[in-house]
Amino acid sequence: MEFSDISRTIQTDAALVAFFNVLLQQLGLPVPAVPTLMVIGSLAVMPSTVLLTLTAAVAASVIADALWYGAGRVFGYRLLNGLCRLSINPGSCVTQTESRFARWGVWSLVIAKFIPGFSTVAPPIAGALRMPIASFLLASGIGAALWAGLALTAGWLAREELQGLLLFFGNNGTSVIVIAVVIVSVWILWKFWQKYRFEKLAAIPRIKIDELMKLMKSDSPPLLLDLRGAILIAEGLTIDGATVAEHDNLASVVGGWPIDRLVVTLCACPQDAGAVQAAQAIKAMGYRHVKPLDGGFEAWLAFKKST
Repeated sequence: MEFSDISRTIQTDAALVAFFNVLLQQLGLPVPAVPTLMVIGSLAVMPSTVLLTLTAAVAASVIADALWYGAGRVFGYRLLNGLCRLSINPGSCVTQTESRFARWGVWSLVIAKFIPGFSTVAPPIAGALRMPIASFLLASGIGAALWAGLALTAGWLAREELQGLLLFFGNNGTSVIVIAVVIVSVWILWKFWQKYRFEKLAAIPRIKIDELMKLMKSDSPPLLLDLRGAILIAEGLTIDGATVAEHDNLASVVGGWPIDRLVVTLCACPQDAGAVQAAQAIKAMGYRHVKPLDGGFEAWLAFKKST
């Protein structure tokens, strides 16, 4: 397709293109919307085109966020755990994201669009935490307007450079495709490298639930650290004898604990990612005996149901 065809299509159907691109991205598909919005901004002739595109982008973003919000409200932790399992790198556990959301509150939704990954996870967390729908929609709309508005403005300010870049793409289609494939391949390899590093980090001795329960009845029970997020805590699923903590405040929570006592970390993450990371961090503080609970919260829950 020639540059003139691209220009004509975007100028004619700018709002429609922006709507579907933003909707698909916010639903979780790997179709970046910022480049599209910048190109639309660079080709816009009338201010009405920019305003209509901005409205379409905000509408699409809020619709996608509302769908995720509803799913989070209905499925709660199960949905969030599923999202975490889809990640190439389980070390980026949703529990840590959830704790930040609980700390920042409604402002999380305003800045979510600017943080890769968080923009998809934040709406279902808001639903699972039962954030008022009016507050959610308002924050989501403000965040989407800032995000899309900045992309459109950046495109307009760099319109000469972007139009030259599009012209170059049109004249060097094969080369551009090769470059794009290389960039995507490098990104995927980097993600798998992160996964490999996490798996090496996860090669740490763990404790089984049966052994933990026996030790909890002994004269010197382990110190149990509960690293689950606010959603499960809010649902009333508490763990007897456990101290609730977040990854960001580990030092203050375990700082006064005996250095020689067994510390067991527990999370609700795929591959016990959060518990492994916490265990490594606590060992780095000088604690000698730290083990993640094998199977995490699911193992604990299954044990309780069987007894």
